[in-house]
Amino acid sequence: MSSLMPLPLSAWPPDPIESAAPRVTLRNAFSHPYDSAIAAARTCYAPRLIQPEEITEKQRVNIGAATFYSGHHTVYQHAHFEFGLENISRQFVWAFLHAHPFYNSEQQSQRYVRLDRAQAYIPPEEAYFRAPERAIYERAAARAWTHYRELSRVLEPEANRILSDIWHIGPMSHPRRLEKIKAAAGKRSIEVARYVLPVAAFTTMVHTVSGIVLHRLWRMQGACDTPSESRMVIAQMVRRVHEMDPQFFDRFETQPLEDLPEWTLAKKGSDGESFAAEFDAQLAGRMSKLADYSANGLKVVAGAYRAVLGLTEKECPDNGAIDRLLNPAHNIYRREWINIGVHAPIMRALQHANFTFAKKISHTADSQDQRHRMIPGSRPLLTLADTRTPDYITPMLIRGNQRAREIYDTAMAEAWAAKNELLDRGVSLEIALYLLPNAKAIRLVESGSLLHLLHKWTMRTCFNAQEEIYQASMEEIEQLCGIFPQLAPYIGPPCFLRAGITTPICTEGSHFCGVKVWQDFPNIQRRV
Repeated sequence: MSSLMPLPLSAWPPDPIESAAPRVTLRNAFSHPYDSAIAAARTCYAPRLIQPEEITEKQRVNIGAATFYSGHHTVYQHAHFEFGLENISRQFVWAFLHAHPFYNSEQQSQRYVRLDRAQAYIPPEEAYFRAPERAIYERAAARAWTHYRELSRVLEPEANRILSDIWHIGPMSHPRRLEKIKAAAGKRSIEVARYVLPVAAFTTMVHTVSGIVLHRLWRMQGACDTPSESRMVIAQMVRRVHEMDPQFFDRFETQPLEDLPEWTLAKKGSDGESFAAEFDAQLAGRMSKLADYSANGLKVVAGAYRAVLGLTEKECPDNGAIDRLLNPAHNIYRREWINIGVHAPIMRALQHANFTFAKKISHTADSQDQRHRMIPGSRPLLTLADTRTPDYITPMLIRGNQRAREIYDTAMAEAWAAKNELLDRGVSLEIALYLLPNAKAIRLVESGSLLHLLHKWTMRTCFNAQEEIYQASMEEIEQLCGIFPQLAPYIGPPCFLRAGITTPICTEGSHFCGVKVWQDFPNIQRRV
C-alpha cells in the first residue's frame, strides 16, 4: 500500500456524473410465447405436431396451470426474449444477471472501449439516500474517472515500450507498424486503468433469456447484492413481455420471494476482514488453489471412453484412451474452432473427472470469469463480506510503474474512504458498495469437469486472455499436472495444441500477441 492519504472528501472537485434510469427494450421475441408453450405441451401427448393457433381458452387455463405448477417447465423454455439493456451497473450484471448459467449476453467491453464519459448508476435520491450522501457518492465516482484518465496516460508509454520490444519496433520501423503498436498500447492502458472505475459504472448489453428463466429472475430478483436495481430492471423486462403477450405472466402467480434465507441466516454485522484473512490463508499465496478433485478421475474417464466405443481395457489401456481423447494429433475435436465437446460422444467421457478450486481475483476479472458458465462458482454476497480496509488486486503493469502505483493506491484508498463514510452516515451497504472499484478482491469457489475446464484453459492461457484469469489458469494447470503429470502435453493455448499438427498455428489472426508461445509453453513469460 502507498503511504499517500486519500484527499479529504470535501476537497474533491464537483465533476458531473452522467446518470439515467435503467432502460430496457425488447429487441426480438416469439410472437405468441404462451400459446406456443401450450402447443408444445399438447404435442407431448398428440399423434402429430400441434400449432399455436390451435390452442383454445380451455387449454390455456387447464394445460397452463397443469404444466406450470407441476414443474413441467420445459415448455416455457422454447420462447426466448432478446433484450437491450442500457444504464445498468456492472455490479448488477455481476451480482445477478450473470450469476446463473442460463442466458446469453454481449456486453460493452471496458477492456477495449475507452470510457471518456463518467457514466454510473446513481440510486434514486428520494428513496435511498439524502442529498449530502448523494453528493459524496457522485464526487467519489467522479474522482474514480479522474484516476482512470490519469492512469491511462501514465501507463500508455510503458505499454508501448514493452510492445515495441516484443514486436522489435524501432525508429526506422514502418509508420503503419508504429501506429499499430500505439493503438495496442492504448488498449492495454485502458484495460489496466479500468481497475479504478467503480462497479457502479454503466454498461450496455444485449441479453437473451428463455421464458422460464425470465419467470425465475422475476421470482428471485432479491437474491443478490443489488435488489433495488434488480427490481427496476427485471420489472421492465417483464413489462416488455407483458405488453406483447399478457398471458405469459398473468396466468401464474409468481410474485418475487421475500425473506430469503441468504439474509435471514446471515450473521448480523459479519466480519469481512476475518473471512478474507481465513480464505487467503487457505490460498497460501496462490491466486487459485486446488481444493478437491476426482482422485480416480482419469481411470474413470478412460473407462467411459471405452464404454462409448465398446472397447475392452486390453484393446485400449487407460493411457491409450487418454491419449486418444486429448492428443490433438489423434483427436480432431481438440483442433476445432468451436467448442463441440458436449456434442462429441467420446469427448463427453471427460465430464466424469471433476476439480474444485478456491480462488481470489478482482471484480472485473471475475465478471469475465463467470462467463464460463459450465464452470459454476459460489461467489460472495458482498454485503455480507464487506471490509472497512481496502481489499483489492493490483495488475502487473501498475506494479512495475511507481507513478502508476501511487495513483492506483490513492484511488483505492479514496474509494474505500467514500464507501465507509456513506456507511457511517447510515447509508445501506447495498448503495455504498457501488463505489467499490473494479479492483475489489472477490473470493470464490468454483468447480468444473475436465471437459469444460479444458476449454477454459485453452482459451485463457492465450496471451490475449485477461491477465488474472490467465494467471489463475496457469496455476490451476500446474496443480492439475502435479497430480496427473500425464496430462501436461495436452493442455495449453490453441497455438500450443496446433503447432506441428495444423495451420494456422495461432487462431487469433490479426490479434496475434507477437510471442511464439508454443515454443516454450508453459515456461514462457508473459510481459504485458
